[in-house]
Parts: sequence; structure tokens; C-alpha cells
Amino acid sequence: MQSFAEFIAGLVFMATVVDEKDFTKPIIRRKSLSASNDGSLATVVRFGEQGSFTFDEPSAHGGGDQGPTPLTGVLAALCACESVTFSRTAKEMGFDYGGIEYEAAFTIDIRGRLGVKGVVPHFQTVKVEARVSTEESEERLNKVVEETEARCPVFNLIKDAGVRINMVWICASDK
Repeated sequence: MQSFAEFIAGLVFMATVVDEKDFTKPIIRRKSLSASNDGSLATVVRFGEQGSFTFDEPSAHGGGDQGPTPLTGVLAALCACESVTFSRTAKEMGFDYGGIEYEAAFTIDIRGRLGVKGVVPHFQTVKVEARVSTEESEERLNKVVEETEARCPVFNLIKDAGVRINMVWICASDK
């Protein structure tokens, strides 16, 4: 069986020059990481120069409490991705804000994880409350949020999986 490194080495990468404003052609970026598991429920993920991170399950579920669960990591990735996307969108739209504070939760029917047919093993619901510190109007915030949610890869990945996702954006005064 071909290793991942051999697969990547076998890909032909061609340099392409595109006009910065020509979005009619795909602009593909490739990102990679490596991960290892020692036979326990913990997995160490290495992000190259950005360091490493451990996902695990709680001891009550047979894990070693070495880090958050993988699904909690997905929820964290959603908040982080919304932040990055919001920041870029706000800058593009001239929207001024001081930061965003998130509270997030999910529900899951663990029967899916246990192999019960017909029960999805991923999130059933996700709720995120995003408190945006700004003096901008709620109307302007709504425009940035609409564009942010249209562009956010993790938000759309979760939504496209059929998960009921509820994002609540709060316009909070900086004062």
C-alpha cells in the first residue's frame, strides 16, 4: 500500500499564474498534518511548525483525559474559523470591531457512535453564541455575519452534513 508521503510525492504540482482578481478559475491550496495513535483513545496531531495537539476522550469514556474530544475540537475549529472569516470579511466591508467572545455547545446521540444503524454518529445540533464587541449598527453586523456564514468553510461543512446549526450573533457595545 502506498504511504501518504509517497502519494503526495507522486502528485504533479504545476505552477500557475492567475490574475489576483480573476476568480473564474479555482485557486487551490493544499494543507497537511500528521497524526499518530498509540493504541489508546488519544491521538497526537502534529501541525509542522505550528506545534502539536492531543485529542482524547474523558476517563469516564475510557480515555486518558489528555485533551479535548475530537468533536469538541471540531466545535473549537468552528469558532476559530468563524473568527478568521469574520475578521477578513469585516476588513473587506470596513466594519470596525474589538473582538468576538464565543460560547458553543453540541448534542450527539451516542447510539450512532456505538453502531446503531440509522443513527448519525456526528453532531445532531450545534449552538454558538458569538458576542461581537462593536459600536457598529446591528444592521451592519448582520451584513458581515451573512457574508461570514456564506464563506466560512467549517460552518458550511457542518451545515452541509445536515446538522441543525444555530449561530446567534450579539452586537455588544465596546463601552
